[in-house]
Amino acid sequence: KVVWQYNVKAQYGNELKPSDLKESPTVTWTGDNGLYTLVMTDPDAPSRANPEIREFLHCLVGNVPYNHIENGDALAAYFGPAPPQDSGLHRYVWLAYKQPGRIAFDFTPINASTLDGRRSFSIRKFAKEHKLGSPVAGNFFQAQYEAGAGSSA
Repeated sequence: KVVWQYNVKAQYGNELKPSDLKESPTVTWTGDNGLYTLVMTDPDAPSRANPEIREFLHCLVGNVPYNHIENGDALAAYFGPAPPQDSGLHRYVWLAYKQPGRIAFDFTPINASTLDGRRSFSIRKFAKEHKLGSPVAGNFFQAQYEAGAGSSA
């Protein structure tokens, strides 16, 4: 489950407003004890019709104890959705990967106000490099430009 403030929820493709998604959500999934990597990307950057900078990395946390994202290693701080004007609906995908053990990630952390390192991210490549295998949980939602919400791409 992905739940933001005021009980705003990602529900497998529902449309949400970027203004409701500015703060980091609570993310939980069905699984077992162990460590996980959690990621949120936008595969439609800057637009679904022209995704030339896909994927845009919105959040990446490694070494997450089961369902305790706040105790993981923030590799890319949460950056809320802000699709560009006239870019249509964007899909935002949350994935959880079960790690084989603790990982010393070779990744320069990205803070919440930085765009560098977020464009043209590949979760497939990242997962392969860190031997994460296939995702064990996922969810997604859609959002489009909202005046006053800013732009990320």
